[in-house]
Amino acid sequence: MSFEFDRIIDRDPKYSFKWNRYKGRDIIPCWVADMDFAAPESVRSAISEFNQQGVLGYLKPEEYDEGRQAIVDWLEYRHGCRIPEEWIVWMPGVVPGFNIACRAYSEPGDSLIVQTPNYPPILQAHKNHQLENLAVPVLQTGSGAELDFDLIEKYAARSRSKIMILCNPMNPNGKVLSLDSLQNLGDICDKHGLILVSDEIHCDLILEPGVKHSPAFSLESLQQRSVTLMSAAKTFNIAGLGVSFGVIPDAALRRRFAKAANGLAPWANVLGLLATTAAFNGGRQWHAELLDYLRRNRAILKATIDSTSGLEMHSGEATFLAWIDARGLGHADPQLWFEQKGIGPSPGADFGADGFARVNFGCSINQLQQITDRL
Repeated sequence: MSFEFDRIIDRDPKYSFKWNRYKGRDIIPCWVADMDFAAPESVRSAISEFNQQGVLGYLKPEEYDEGRQAIVDWLEYRHGCRIPEEWIVWMPGVVPGFNIACRAYSEPGDSLIVQTPNYPPILQAHKNHQLENLAVPVLQTGSGAELDFDLIEKYAARSRSKIMILCNPMNPNGKVLSLDSLQNLGDICDKHGLILVSDEIHCDLILEPGVKHSPAFSLESLQQRSVTLMSAAKTFNIAGLGVSFGVIPDAALRRRFAKAANGLAPWANVLGLLATTAAFNGGRQWHAELLDYLRRNRAILKATIDSTSGLEMHSGEATFLAWIDARGLGHADPQLWFEQKGIGPSPGADFGADGFARVNFGCSINQLQQITDRL
């Protein structure tokens, strides 16, 4: 490989959120969705060049034509969708994005539909807006995780059901919804007037050959009732720069979204805007080699998990996160079991699934070998 994915980077002196959790303890942090790889050279160069002028002033996202063009080109390159630039809405993160959507499209007392298990901030969103939480447990089928469409339709038919927050690819289990599944969901939303807010932050990290991600905005049935949230943050490891974007085809929904954000959400970070543009324009080869590296890491970790009594790794199709069923251990606290072995995953309970753990394998092969050796 031509990029330095094998390089071990000492993150300890830089106040890393990921590494500070176990500071001073012999535990390898593999929890939060933050890879231990340096961002592409195109990103680092763009930030360095900008910093050389020494002026860290305002950059209004709506006037940043180069950034919007980079998004348009990237979406066509990765997903075969050529969208109008006016569909794009910059924001300071995906989490602010789905919280703004809750504020824009619902009122206190309305209902919010979410799948479970799920990314913790999605599970908590209803509390931020005084909404009723309608949880839809993900079904385990012969082809992996799948949405319970019967239950979703039942909930969607309620008069106060206004929004569903979808996570696709799913976090924590890495499932990518098929086009048929997304179409089924789109039909339900169209039938019952439900707004779909689709968190697709991991959509450019598809690892399974032959699997294709379909963005929510690409479906005709969702053109007038969807907010698709995306970012370069996870793909290019720039999450600390505070930037994401939404794709909102319907002008009325865009206006409502902007009104709800007014006075609450700051502009997307200037360095994040530059980094996103540089990543999408100059990071394509880096991205391709990253996917190959992650595929190898996933295979190594799966082989170890599958040979460890009491553990089972779900075969996710995307992300650098392994969803591990640890219920077979018979241990009252699987998180403690892992930590006693010197491994620090994310507790399954955080995602609404006791007895599970989520392991981040976005790291050098050397570090991964240490993790598997400890297992």
